[in-house]
Amino acid sequence: MTKIVSPAATCGAAPVRPGRALHRAVVAFATLTLVAACGGGEAEDTGVAAGGSASVGAAPGTSAQPELIRLWAAGTPAFGIFVPSERERGALGPDGERLPPLYTAEGGRRMAENPLLDYVFLNLEGTYDAAAVVAIADGLATSTAAGDKTLLVRIPPISADGPDAARARVAEALAAGADGIVLPHVRSPEEARQAVSFFEEIGADVWSPANPGGTVIAMLMVEDPGALAAVAEIANVPGYSVLACGIGSLSQALGDREAGERGNMEVLSHAKRVGLPDMITATADDVARRIDEGFLGLLMNGPDADAHIEVGRTHAGR
Repeated sequence: MTKIVSPAATCGAAPVRPGRALHRAVVAFATLTLVAACGGGEAEDTGVAAGGSASVGAAPGTSAQPELIRLWAAGTPAFGIFVPSERERGALGPDGERLPPLYTAEGGRRMAENPLLDYVFLNLEGTYDAAAVVAIADGLATSTAAGDKTLLVRIPPISADGPDAARARVAEALAAGADGIVLPHVRSPEEARQAVSFFEEIGADVWSPANPGGTVIAMLMVEDPGALAAVAEIANVPGYSVLACGIGSLSQALGDREAGERGNMEVLSHAKRVGLPDMITATADDVARRIDEGFLGLLMNGPDADAHIEVGRTHAGR
């Protein structure tokens, strides 16, 4: 098993995490500050009260790291799921429009009580929704019966709405209770450096080989042929936590699943080279192989996700 060149795992009970403890005090301030800096005028109302400090990271007097960081620091495979929408599949609005996914605090609470999960992955790439981050973070915080669950939030790519929007979303989602942000479709080393700067500008304490005590996860995804051609340079950019391949998007762009898999393995090799974990979607059919290949983040989906995770945890000796 590849050992990540980064923080040593901490021991003891999982502490209360700063993002969730402080998010109601921080979110409005951080978002307003970022929007104002970008020349965007007034921030959109997220329904969260303002006040407090705008720093993102550990609360004063704490050194809490998310459980996912502690596992990866020890070279231990971690298992998670895509946060399921609670809206009925195919539900339509009054004018026949397709309704967006629905995420609630109750859904977060149910995931918090699932002992198989180390992390949850909230996919907001298609439709960004700050209230969804708050809801899931609040739900995860309501139960400690099954231990700490790390919340990763995937936002739209920088190319979707521009760097100002991406910058504001990084700040807002972290302040709202996310433990980490996933930036998809990073297209070049320059864009990777820009993504890292979003965290630096708000003082986020990003976990990386150079900062083993960090508390925030910054994940970059390579999903396009141009980015794959530059993956060595992207991997070398300092200041982020996870390098992963969006194998579905890459395979589609390349027009071939086997080519996508070769690209996926190339991304994995560079992640290992620079001492970063890599994440991949998996099922019961391939999770053991993915663990043996060296993937440390195993991401499941659908109603059979628990069964897939059980296979993976058994293979990993957990």
